[in-house]
Amino acid sequence: MSTQEAQGHLISPEMPAVFDGMKLAAVATVLYVIVRLLNLKSPTAPPDLTYQDTPLNRFLLKSSPLLTKDYIPPLLWGKSGHLQTALYGKLGRVNSPHPHGQRKYLPMPDGATATFDLFEPLADHLTGDDVTMVICPGIGNHSEKHYVRTFVDYSQRQGYRCAVLNHLGALPNIELTSPRMFTYGCTWEFSAMVSHIKKTFPETQLVVVGFSLGGNIVCKYLGENHANQERVLCGVSLCQGYSALRAQETFFQWDQCRRFYNFLMADNMKKIILAHRRSLFTGSSSKMTDADLGHLFTATSLTQIDDNIMRKFHGYRSLKEYYEKESCVHYIHNVDVPLLLVNSADDPLVHNSLLTIPRTLAEKKQNTVFALTLHGGHLGFFEGAVLFPQPLTWMDKVIVEYANTICQWEKRKQPCGGAQGDETECSEDSS
Repeated sequence: MSTQEAQGHLISPEMPAVFDGMKLAAVATVLYVIVRLLNLKSPTAPPDLTYQDTPLNRFLLKSSPLLTKDYIPPLLWGKSGHLQTALYGKLGRVNSPHPHGQRKYLPMPDGATATFDLFEPLADHLTGDDVTMVICPGIGNHSEKHYVRTFVDYSQRQGYRCAVLNHLGALPNIELTSPRMFTYGCTWEFSAMVSHIKKTFPETQLVVVGFSLGGNIVCKYLGENHANQERVLCGVSLCQGYSALRAQETFFQWDQCRRFYNFLMADNMKKIILAHRRSLFTGSSSKMTDADLGHLFTATSLTQIDDNIMRKFHGYRSLKEYYEKESCVHYIHNVDVPLLLVNSADDPLVHNSLLTIPRTLAEKKQNTVFALTLHGGHLGFFEGAVLFPQPLTWMDKVIVEYANTICQWEKRKQPCGGAQGDETECSEDSS
């Protein structure tokens, strides 16, 4: 047998079919991985709601279709909590507007200077009333972040005045005037902003809104002193973890890449702190040492930064004390105004075990509604047909829709007068 004949026997007609089969298997494997990573097989569904059957909640569900209809994220990537979170973290929002406001400066008793931005409404409110959104952004955020700008612009166009707190130390062009910056649960600056709004606009009513860390701050603010709830129509918290003490263990776990997110957030906190190095680490009133600065440089987690830096701003003796005193879980049960708590099941930053806190609260308190979406990631909640997201998110719309509903509920109660029970009965009869 010749060499050519031998080669002909080796390359049999079956060989191309084998190679084609391997190619198909490789393509199928890649597609399977893509489907799994993008969670494409996950269905769309309405938010899972936990609430008590009350006249207010019946009116809420009747008047707020976003809470009862499917949240539909972009088809190709919107069911991945990681991609939703990454797009929020990188872009904030797409085509975000540039609302024009006035920056306000408030001196604090300890020498710090709180700042917030005030945006006037661009239309009449649907009730004709004067209503102000008092907004607390996420960790290290401020009024210039894209997601904040998008929400403010939308709220203005729905007739709301907006006041947005700039976390102490978050604005890169504003120097600290004391050796202190924002912490996980310090409500001093937010309280000063709300007091200023109440004094400047004596007829206005408030809607309190908090994003992520801001959600913890606003819920703690409302619950730590009942007087803080005066003139507050309702509160909304989005994507917060409720208990820093319980969350710290989950941030060292690798499921959902949570340890990686922890590293990224710690790196961002380092940059914010080091931008104010002179104010925080020098001077006779500083509570920081050279050793603390060294620990900051080597920190790879938020817990290490909290233990070596953040807790010392308020003199906490231990990390445990800091987390316990600054978490809203110990105060939120004192909130009596209507409260909407929103989380996403695929939020890579908030472990599912933490969601027993808002769910249990909504089961016990008539004023609280807990909404858990299947998708949305951390402060993502993008909407869109296939690939490109819309500028306005489900999150932006659901906050305003909830606030509108509560405003309408309160408006319907006004002509009835009488005791609170009589007011509720009047609202129910007129619906």
